[in-house]
Amino acid sequence: MGRPAQIDRAAVLAASLELADEQGLSAVTMQAVADRLGVTPMALYRHVANKADLLDGVVERILWEVPLPDPSQPWPDRLAALARGTRAAALRHPQVFPLLLRRPAVTPGARRTRDAVYAALHDAGVGQADAVQLERILATAVLGFAASEAGGRFAAHSPQQLDADFQLLQDVLAEAVTRAMGHATTPG
Repeated sequence: MGRPAQIDRAAVLAASLELADEQGLSAVTMQAVADRLGVTPMALYRHVANKADLLDGVVERILWEVPLPDPSQPWPDRLAALARGTRAAALRHPQVFPLLLRRPAVTPGARRTRDAVYAALHDAGVGQADAVQLERILATAVLGFAASEAGGRFAAHSPQQLDADFQLLQDVLAEAVTRAMGHATTPG
C-alpha cells in the first residue's frame, strides 16, 4: 500500500479553485476536493474547518492573485493597480469571482488586499473611520464591475469600450477619495 498523499492548506485551496473554475461553485464539496487531491474528506479537516472555511479560502486564493503595488508609489497609482489586478483576477475566474461579492475577506491572506487599500487611503489623508467606509464603497464598485464583465454582462461592448469604462470608474473612484480627503479636513 502506497503512502497517503501529502496535502496542505495551499493544495486544498488550489484544488478547490480549480474545481470551481471548471465546474462552478456548486461542485466544490469536501468530497469533490478530497477526490481531486486523492485523499479522504477527513484529511481536509486538518487544513479547513468546514465548507465555509473552504470558501473563505477560495476568496483568499483569488485575492492572492491581485499583486500588491509598491507602497512607495503615490496613492492613486496604488489604488488603480489594485483595481486592475482585481479586474484581471475576475477575468481569470469568471465562474468563481462573484463569490467575492458574497463573502467578506476574513482570512489573513484575503485581508492583505483590503489592507493595501487602507494604506493607500491613509497615505491620501483619509481618516480611519472614513477609510473603512470608503474602502467598502471602492471595493464594491470595483468588484461589481469586474464580476459583471467576467460574467458576460458587458459582452455586447468592445474590449476598448470596457477599458474606457473601467478607466472612467477609476477616475470617479479617485474623485471620491479626493472628496473624502477634503471631508476629513473640514471642521465638524
